Amino acid sequence: MHIVTVCGLGVGSSLIMKMTVENVVKDLGLKATVEHWDMGTIKSKSCDLIVTTEGFRKNFQDRDDVIFVTNIVDKVEMKQKFEEYLGK
Repeated sequence: MHIVTVCGLGVGSSLIMKMTVENVVKDLGLKATVEHWDMGTIKSKSCDLIVTTEGFRKNFQDRDDVIFVTNIVDKVEMKQKFEEYLGK
């Protein structure tokens, strides 16, 4: 699975989310590669799953491969969102 965390510039929030996602992926026993990108990059490349904040929801309204979080360092929230997504 190729997971990408996304923020506006791809250097702040997305990097922190990447670390949280890596911890959750490990806890869930998933095989995944996790990268962090900016909004421009995500439009020109593909991935299996996007993780971003609620603030970017409007940018991904037409996609169903996105997890939206409110707290980028909250491992409990992140794990819950992953479990919900994987349970689809």
